[in-house]
Amino acid sequence: MAGVSVAAEWQLLYNRYYRKPELYQMEWKQVDLTRNKIACAPFAGPIAAIRDDAKIVHLYAESALRKLRIFTSSGRLTAEAVWRNPGGRLVGMSWTDDLTLACITQDGTVYSYSVHAKLLGTFSLGRECFDNSVVDCLFWGNGVVCITEAFEMLAVPDFKAPRAVKLADCGLEELPHCMAVIEPQYAKSGGVEVLLGIGDHVLLVDEGGIQTLAAGIGPLQKMVLSRKGEFVASFTHDGRLLVMSSDFSKEFIDYTCESALPPDQLAWCGSDAVLLYWEDILLMVGPHDEPVRYIYDEPIILIPECDGVRILSNTTMEFLHRVPDSTVSIFGIGSISPPALLYDALEHFDRRSAKAAENLKLICSSLPEAVESCIDAAGYEFDISLQRTLLRAASYGQAFSSHFRRDSVRELCQMLRVLNAVRDVNIGIPLSLQQYKLLTPSVLINRLINAHKHLLALRLSEYLGLSQEVVIMHWTCTKISASAMIPDATLLQSLLDKLKICKGISYAAVAAHADKSGRRKLASMLVEHEPRSSKQIPLLLSIGEEHSALVKATESGDTDLVYLVMFHIWKKRPPMEFFSTIQTRPLARDLFIKYARCYKHEFLKDFFLSTGQLQEVAYLLWKESWELAKEPRAKGSSFGPRIKLIEKASNLFAESREHMFESKAAEEHAKLLRIQRELEITTKQAIFLDSSVSDTIRTCIVLGNHRAANKVRAEFKVSDKRWYWLKCFALATIQDWDALEKFSREKRPPIGYRPFVEACVDAGEKAEALKYIPKLSDPSERAEAYAKIGMAKEAADAASQSKDSELLARLRESFSQNARGSSIFDTLRDRLSFQALS
Repeated sequence: MAGVSVAAEWQLLYNRYYRKPELYQMEWKQVDLTRNKIACAPFAGPIAAIRDDAKIVHLYAESALRKLRIFTSSGRLTAEAVWRNPGGRLVGMSWTDDLTLACITQDGTVYSYSVHAKLLGTFSLGRECFDNSVVDCLFWGNGVVCITEAFEMLAVPDFKAPRAVKLADCGLEELPHCMAVIEPQYAKSGGVEVLLGIGDHVLLVDEGGIQTLAAGIGPLQKMVLSRKGEFVASFTHDGRLLVMSSDFSKEFIDYTCESALPPDQLAWCGSDAVLLYWEDILLMVGPHDEPVRYIYDEPIILIPECDGVRILSNTTMEFLHRVPDSTVSIFGIGSISPPALLYDALEHFDRRSAKAAENLKLICSSLPEAVESCIDAAGYEFDISLQRTLLRAASYGQAFSSHFRRDSVRELCQMLRVLNAVRDVNIGIPLSLQQYKLLTPSVLINRLINAHKHLLALRLSEYLGLSQEVVIMHWTCTKISASAMIPDATLLQSLLDKLKICKGISYAAVAAHADKSGRRKLASMLVEHEPRSSKQIPLLLSIGEEHSALVKATESGDTDLVYLVMFHIWKKRPPMEFFSTIQTRPLARDLFIKYARCYKHEFLKDFFLSTGQLQEVAYLLWKESWELAKEPRAKGSSFGPRIKLIEKASNLFAESREHMFESKAAEEHAKLLRIQRELEITTKQAIFLDSSVSDTIRTCIVLGNHRAANKVRAEFKVSDKRWYWLKCFALATIQDWDALEKFSREKRPPIGYRPFVEACVDAGEKAEALKYIPKLSDPSERAEAYAKIGMAKEAADAASQSKDSELLARLRESFSQNARGSSIFDTLRDRLSFQALS
């Protein structure tokens, strides 16, 4: 009997059954579909309604003020707003894929509204629409095609990146009879393609050109494409319904209707049937046999879905769809299939009848398939009690079958619990199982969030194992925006109670929203709970909490964050305030000094002056003087500024007793530069500046300017030892051997004669070196000196006086390539060894 009652409402179209269960009794009051423009979102989305301004308003029947109203699919009002109508008559409206309501007015302005009837923004289709009003438009997913009074066609391929594209000029002289759009994702060209019913043919129009299709087929009065653009259903002028491929090359249905009047609506029901609606009749036509007729005594709107059509009337919402094969096999009249017998076995089992066992025996070999059919049929049911019974039948069959995937019942139960929750009249989202799978759970959660059904969204997220962070974040931001009268402290506690549900949630993002909503104090309180400094500190800066940001940045030890805060304060605050801020933070201060030493000397000098660090300013001035010396273009002209910088540095060093050495050094540096500048002028050779005192003396001697060398020696109190070294090697450099010998005789050199020997050897003058070697008092030095000029016997004689065996070994090694020299040292070593033994 149950099977008969379930199947009693089915309608047979050829060999397939269809049914249209009632989803809701609409909750709205006094909504007449004929007097309103209606936009229904797919996937059981919301319904938008606004009074049609082309219809006459009955006196006292309703307010003259037009309103945009948003309803759920169950007819519950969720939002409304006054329609100001600034752009002329409303031509059309539709919901986009992300549930934004797009409304197009005569002047080509597109208004975008949220599901809460809030204006999100506007954009214009262009000057063409403003000059020549829009007369018709056709929406799809995320785009629209419009036609103007001048018969120009414009398309917006994607509302997310609103840009009007002008389609090819068709040369029209009148508006087309009908129009259909092939979406870019299904079009061969990859762009928007429009089918126009013109005269006795169809035009395919895109941005690049025009193509004539199906010559002699028309005139076509109505035209609609299947969901994926594979087929096109059209109604001809002589009352025929034609279903053809989208390129009009193949014909699948040619059905002659009883009326030649074009239907008010034409829609696909899945991909197997086409619906035609006149004032009181809904005709469903399939590939074969007679169509199915449904009589309505009130206006309806057809809402195509992926697996059927929702039918909206003033009082009800129905869902017309094909009955699944699994349901037919169970509830078909007279069915004796295994699924039907399994369902019947459950009824007998509940009545404790022995016939339950008989049924199971009959379907023993087909039990897994019967169980699968019961599970599948349960998924397509909207009646919860019938879902439960079918699932009980599947579980009953599972108990007697080992060859079955046992997770399938659990998975379907999970999906049905979600679907039943959102189908509730208070939520009003009557999704079918196929729609739910196509929409995906995450998108459904987002739709619930946007509809402010946060509690249900949170419970479903937890149940499905999805991230709850998105739900909590959206609820928190919504709560902040809607709680202007709640004190910050009270609201903060309420928010924290929910935010702690999700670990790792971004408190900084919530605080940013609070700041954007004008609640800066709440933002500063929220950001204190953000554990990640990288998110916390930028927000503190944006809300003006520079001091807190600097404290947090230095405590984190992240130099990048410290620099971020420091540059922010540097840019916004006066210098003295900036200096006092970073002075109390050692890390910030040190990082600033390090940066400013490289790029901001002047600013760094101001900082050091403000903190009384005069010696640091002096070091900077001294460094700047050296930087001036490195500039090749300012080599000569920079002399004066350099001297001034060094003198300033010397004076600043002199302010502190601890830096008297630096002060004296700077003073002498300036004196040396002046002497070097004079030498360059007198010698006309730019070779003195920035050389050392020693190099200056050496250069003077090399140039033969002994007077200048003595002057530099006297000015800088160069010691006798240093003076002898410098003059000795300078004279050897210019090979003035007579002057060198004369210099060695002036008095006994304080450095001895060894430097004279080395200077001569370095210059390759062995004969000159022989003048000084005998004067060496140390036998070891004489031996090494003789060895350097290759005199083995003399070196051996000198070494014998030192009686140093290590020296002998070293000298012998130096003569290893000279057999005669090596033998001399061997003989000497043997003699010394003999003497040691005796």
